Amino acid sequence: MGTARDLSTAAWRKSSYSNPDGGACVEVAAGLTDVVPVRDSKAPLGPALIFPAATWSAFVTGVRHGQFRAPV
Repeated sequence: MGTARDLSTAAWRKSSYSNPDGGACVEVAAGLTDVVPVRDSKAPLGPALIFPAATWSAFVTGVRHGQFRAPV
């Protein structure tokens, strides 16, 4: 896979799709040109998943277009 990254100074922001009551919260770190780290905001000292920037961008585009909605 990839090499470990030092994310200790990363600027994390909570997803606008996160639950306002504190559950199901996802945070992403911006400012890295080639990757996008993602973590669970309830476990900030836990592991982060690191995605290639192009892959993360494709995922966000899919979410915006409703590609991952559950059937009703």
